[in-house]
Amino acid sequence: MTQIIFIYITFPSREEAKKISKHLLEKRLIACVNIFPIESMYWWKNEIQEDNEFVIIAKTSEKNFEKVKQEVKEIHTYETPCIVSWKIDNVNSEFLDWIKKEIKK
Repeated sequence: MTQIIFIYITFPSREEAKKISKHLLEKRLIACVNIFPIESMYWWKNEIQEDNEFVIIAKTSEKNFEKVKQEVKEIHTYETPCIVSWKIDNVNSEFLDWIKKEIKK
């Protein structure tokens, strides 16, 4: 059975989030993506930073994670992008079938 994952990635702008999302979709590494505006606070170079960012949640199979990570790292503007995933244990069969159909085999 195909293991579905959601991949969480942050971006400095909506434009970059959309550009990289479209890139991943065109390569068929992900089936779909949601884009959200967020407020972030974090440590960077010994200072607390506060920024408005955008996050995507991309849906794909676990086997595509490394490919997605590599593609994002190659074109992302952050020095240290956040690229994390989590497994989705309970998926309705129609959604699972759709994801499998839309991503690269």
